[in-house]
Amino acid sequence: MRLKELRKARGISQLKLAMDLGINQNSISRYETGSHEADYATLIKLANYFNVSIDYLLEQTDNPKRLY
Repeated sequence: MRLKELRKARGISQLKLAMDLGINQNSISRYETGSHEADYATLIKLANYFNVSIDYLLEQTDNPKRLY
């Protein structure tokens, strides 16, 4: 998942991201390391937060633009 790359590009900490999304900072860390997978609702939150498609977030495409 491109989460760490997107987060660092914005210059925000895991804690800030977690607080902004209302999820646990440990979950952010686990998503970034790949030891845990985000559920569908969390994927939507992350994609909306970074204004990218879920496919981009999950590295299924190199195009960050949404189709809608």
